[in-house]
Amino acid sequence: MKAFETFETPTAARVNYINAEYGLKSWLLTKDHKRIALLYLGSISAFFFIGGLYAMFIRLELLTPQGDLLSSTTYNKVFTQHGIIMIFFFLIPSIPATLGNFLVPMMIGAKDLAFPRINLLSWYIYLLGGIITIWALLAGGVDTGWTFYAPYSTTFSNSYVVATGVGIFISGFSSILTGLNFIVTIHTMRAPGMTWFRLPLFIWAHYATSLVMILGTPVIAITILLLAFERLAHVGIFDPANGGDPVLFQHLFWFYSHPAVYIMVLPGMGVVSELIANFSRKNIFGYKFVAFSSLAIAVFGFLVWGHHLFVASQSVYAGMIFSFLSFSVAIPSAIKVFNWTATLYKGSISYDTPMLYALGFIGLFTVGGMTGLFLASLAVDVHLSDTYFIVAHFHYIMVGGTLLAYLGGLHYWWPKITGRMYPEGWGRFSALVVFVGFNLTFLPQFVAGYLGMPRRYHAYPPEFQVFNVLSTAGASILGVGLVIPFIYLLWSMRYGKHAEPNPWHLPGLEWRTASPPPTENFLATPIVTWEAYEFAPPEEMQVIGKLKNEGLEAADAIIDGR
Repeated sequence: MKAFETFETPTAARVNYINAEYGLKSWLLTKDHKRIALLYLGSISAFFFIGGLYAMFIRLELLTPQGDLLSSTTYNKVFTQHGIIMIFFFLIPSIPATLGNFLVPMMIGAKDLAFPRINLLSWYIYLLGGIITIWALLAGGVDTGWTFYAPYSTTFSNSYVVATGVGIFISGFSSILTGLNFIVTIHTMRAPGMTWFRLPLFIWAHYATSLVMILGTPVIAITILLLAFERLAHVGIFDPANGGDPVLFQHLFWFYSHPAVYIMVLPGMGVVSELIANFSRKNIFGYKFVAFSSLAIAVFGFLVWGHHLFVASQSVYAGMIFSFLSFSVAIPSAIKVFNWTATLYKGSISYDTPMLYALGFIGLFTVGGMTGLFLASLAVDVHLSDTYFIVAHFHYIMVGGTLLAYLGGLHYWWPKITGRMYPEGWGRFSALVVFVGFNLTFLPQFVAGYLGMPRRYHAYPPEFQVFNVLSTAGASILGVGLVIPFIYLLWSMRYGKHAEPNPWHLPGLEWRTASPPPTENFLATPIVTWEAYEFAPPEEMQVIGKLKNEGLEAADAIIDGR
């Protein structure tokens, strides 16, 4: 272990990546990975706001059982468009395109990503795909569900299926280019001494995610092309009336879309690994197990798509194999959860805002994972398929997992991104509001689904109303909890306290440069001589700005650069 004095704090720089150049052109043509991350942050936040509006209409419609706010056709479009925007334009790019873009080069000691121009191109591709999709949704919408199941999507739907598919198809290239950029950067641009087993677990998670992006995204792209071709040319690919096979579409779609779940949640696991280790001031328990579990999740993710077809016409033998594999994929996820818990044991835990989000992630992701085991069982899945149990399970993984990790990471690295601190009291309050609102929204849906309430209907039997009233009340609380950070983070960019280069007093490379960082990240190429998450012994440590005991003024002076 290194003593405190090895955790050098650089002096703040007058010129940083934000003020190095001025003008709209300097942003739109930038090749700086940090600026591109901010472009993604603004774009993704806009899509999240639009998807949230659709969610609001869904919950208002389901407040009463009669379906008296939206017609069935309009409701079909609303929940479809909510799913498309949230999945393809928020959840999939959220952490890799923002936090990943900003941090991957800094965490490995590089000046930028391997292909800066391609990085900028990926943002323009993402924006183009998003604009086409939004145009399609505003022009008339799409009512197929976000899964685009054939033959309804290829033959019978009169909505803007092809235009929406084109938007998603284009945005997929953004994921491919981002994944390619990350893999090449991590392989070739690590600082001297930054060996594979000194990499932060955030990097391991993004490496595994990038593999899934590159291997899986072309499959959904080809599937959407086939869907559009059948719809326009009336060729029998998926439509059984023309000799096609609708189950083939499901196989192709879920071969990408189940790994896409791990594109969304694996980066979140990387964020949580950072938060748990650093806010408990301990080396992560079982570093290599956590690192390789990320790769195991990426591999297993390509082998379990068939559990989405348990009620389709695949063979019982195929169903048994997919059931076994679906139970198996829980093992590497469980390794992470148990290792995070072991890391917390006897740690010097600080309950700052990022840590609250990380602890919330562990709880909610565990509930989502455990309920996934119900759905991996052939017999139980027959009962629960296409009910609100599925909706609740999915949101516990995606919102309770990815969104909470995204918010935790955003708060954790906000001082590095902006050079400003946010109001800690408001941060803790909003984290608690989000946690309470989320559980009140989706826990009742488990019960409603178990009792048989089907999803995707705008009207329902009156006996389910109490669960929907609870869900709508929880969604209102959750919405407030998500608006609060939006307000105070924007406020902090102008009025927040200036952040130290290393406000959390941590050993990672990203904390060994100024806040905000200079354009080239580091004034000189760093040489890594320490292990990942290497902290001083407890008696020599400073715990998140507070001395462990009163006899360490000298060490505190070194940390503050005095």
